[in-house]
Amino acid sequence: MIRERTRAGLARARAQGKRLGRPPVKQGVAAAVRRSLDAGVSVRKTAALHHVGISTVQRIKTQVSG
Repeated sequence: MIRERTRAGLARARAQGKRLGRPPVKQGVAAAVRRSLDAGVSVRKTAALHHVGISTVQRIKTQVSG
């Protein structure tokens, strides 16, 4: 019953045009992270430099090479 109500609520939100899930990284930030990684900056330093999480940098890194 809880599952049905949750799915109904999510379906209603989608129907209203709401965006669900994690917000995407801004294109400018993603491009800057890619440039830093291409320049040989470490993942941790790149994350600190651009004020994003380490996991975000790793995700962008795998999108570039994968």
